[in-house]
Amino acid sequence: MNRKLALSVAVSVLLITSLACGMFIPETSVPSVVVPEIPPASPTPQLQQQPVMVVPVSPDLLQEQDLLVALYERVYPGVVSLQVLTTRGGGQGSGFVYDKEGHIVTNYHVIEDAVQIEVVFPSGLRTYGEVRGVDMDSDLAIVKVDVPEDELVPLSLGDSDALKVGQTVIAIGNPFGLNGTMTTGIVSALGRTLPSDRQAPGGGRFSAADLIQTDAAINPGNSGGPLFNLQGEVIGVNRAIRTASSNAQGEPVNSGIGFAISVNIVKRVTPGIIADGQYDYPYMGISSISDFTLEMIEALGLPQFTGLYVTGVQPGSPADRAGLRSGNRETTLRGLLAGGDLITAIDGRPVKNYDDLMRYLVSNKGPGDEIILTVWRAEESLDISVILDKRP
Repeated sequence: MNRKLALSVAVSVLLITSLACGMFIPETSVPSVVVPEIPPASPTPQLQQQPVMVVPVSPDLLQEQDLLVALYERVYPGVVSLQVLTTRGGGQGSGFVYDKEGHIVTNYHVIEDAVQIEVVFPSGLRTYGEVRGVDMDSDLAIVKVDVPEDELVPLSLGDSDALKVGQTVIAIGNPFGLNGTMTTGIVSALGRTLPSDRQAPGGGRFSAADLIQTDAAINPGNSGGPLFNLQGEVIGVNRAIRTASSNAQGEPVNSGIGFAISVNIVKRVTPGIIADGQYDYPYMGISSISDFTLEMIEALGLPQFTGLYVTGVQPGSPADRAGLRSGNRETTLRGLLAGGDLITAIDGRPVKNYDDLMRYLVSNKGPGDEIILTVWRAEESLDISVILDKRP
């Protein structure tokens, strides 16, 4: 390489280095070099802020939301959770404050066989509770606590007879141990019956009547907790769910069909439990069917599609003493006997099915009361007086 070429290369390298390092090189020390002009870089485009979209909310929806918030804040201090130790292990449930004397309403099945009950208040206060009395027919129990009076916030009781299907209801309780959980739904049906926890003399179980069916989410741990109307009144005590599914622990999971004991039953039963440790239900002493198929109606020769057909009368019962009759003649359907009374009304109120009869009895009558049954017998309508006993 000749000397001029080497000098040129060296100068070029120095020029690039000076541009990179920001050094100043005197013009006299290098030959003239034409450097192409580098166009300025385009400015980085700024992201344009999108306008915030405000979705209009219906004033009615906002009002309903505010109503639910206010309701929760008002009634939650009266809702408690129960941690129960039994001979079989541990369990949990819900309850609510009934009065300033420290009586807590919950389910019988929540405290069944309890050896220790711990009641937890929304404030965080924990105390032991003692079972005051139970009612296995309605699945209600009363637990007594001894706490400062300012911890006791009794809840207002409504009127379940005034309920309509479609009304909004709110459940607050302790599902899966999640204290203070609120769910909403509607009244799905009224006057349902479920088997009680007590055996009947003729076999089977007595009935728990006047239950509210709801689709508000009720899960294990909600049992014994209150069901409210939009006025914040207790209109039921959550009792059970009907489901075909379960979680990983084998616990039943809500499927949209839950049942609550109507508050009018609570108002009848609770004073008796507090005073005497129990409540006595009216008793007639019949077995019956009311869900007729067309084939059954034809086989029995019934004059209508609704009513309560008497299939059995317990010997010595009020129904037996009143002369009610059960079926005694074979029909074309095996096991179905014709000739029994068809109950069509009680005290002048139409009876379409078993639920109607039981709802009226447990909500309005007690042992020693008289009822008038209208029955269809041998192609004529009769009124029969029955004096009720207490369930044995």
